[in-house]
Parts: sequence; structure tokens; C-alpha cells
Amino acid sequence: EDDDDVDLFGEETEEEKKAAEERSAAVKASIKKKESGKSSVLLEVKPWDDETDMQKLEETVRSIKMDGLLWGASKLIPVGYGIKKLQIMMTIEDDLVSVDNLIEDYLTVEPANEYIQSCDIVAFNKI
Repeated sequence: EDDDDVDLFGEETEEEKKAAEERSAAVKASIKKKESGKSSVLLEVKPWDDETDMQKLEETVRSIKMDGLLWGASKLIPVGYGIKKLQIMMTIEDDLVSVDNLIEDYLTVEPANEYIQSCDIVAFNKI
């Protein structure tokens, strides 16, 4: 009689260990994919004064190209005294684009700062 075939202590076989590792890896991979989400961001871009060419300002903003950055709809909103500000939507991949870096490294330095006085994040939503 062969008692070795009966496993009373429930030890895992090599196949079971391998299957468990594969399941664990698949779960981790799916979690990682979910973490790499996207966000919808509404930026407000303010010009220096009423003489700033708002078309050039928008062209300057849209000329910024980065992996994971997609510019969306925009509109000009009156502020007062003939000054308008640009509201522009963008969709970003969270792992690739930092909104703070985008503003600090691109929008408020030369050549963009010729048109842009400041930028504010109006809305930031995960999608």
C-alpha cells in the first residue's frame, strides 16, 4: 500500500505554487494598469494685459507637446477692462505628465511668458 500519494498536511505541489505565482503576477499587473490613469484638467491661462494677442497665447499653449498630453477645447473668458483669460482643457496620463512641471517648465518660462502672466488649475478630475 502506497501512503505517499495521500497528502494529509496540504502541502502545495510545484504546479500549485506556479499557478499561485502566476495569479499573483496577473493581479499585480492589472492593479498597475489601473493605477496608470488619466486626468482631465482645466487650466486658466492669464495674459499680461489687454494688448496681449490671445490667439498667439493659445497657439503657444497648444504648441507644447509631451507624451501623454492631449489638448482639448478652449474658450476666452472676459475678466474686465478688456482683458480676457484662456480656459483650456487637457487630458493627461498621470504617469507621464505632471501638471505642476508643465506650468513651471513650459508655460511660465520663455518663450511662453511673453504672453502668459500666470496659470491656475481650475479643475482636476481623474477619469
